[in-house]
Amino acid sequence: MIPQRQRNVARQRVHFRIREKMDGTTERPRLNVYRSLNHIYAQVIDDSQGVTLVSASTLAAKVKAGGNVAAAKEVGKLIAERAKEKGIKRVVFDRGGYLYHGRIKALADAAREAGLEF
Repeated sequence: MIPQRQRNVARQRVHFRIREKMDGTTERPRLNVYRSLNHIYAQVIDDSQGVTLVSASTLAAKVKAGGNVAAAKEVGKLIAERAKEKGIKRVVFDRGGYLYHGRIKALADAAREAGLEF
């Protein structure tokens, strides 16, 4: 089994490699996802201005569950609703170096169902 520290360093290397090729613009900001053991966080970021436009996480009062697929779906719906309130319809999905399955995929699918395009 790979120690947690080594796994996170490898994930960060993958994330930096992804970020070299991806940028969030004013017209199409970046939907970034961070996953910890107990929580999941999502942000919509405009990289041209260096500003977080919208954020949502399992730490919010509305989401009761912690680090599971159901919670990821709730965060996906929440981030899409908040983005639509700000007039954001299209985003670029940044999986944060994580594999696209499980909680990351659940969050992305829920955001798509709630109206975000990516």
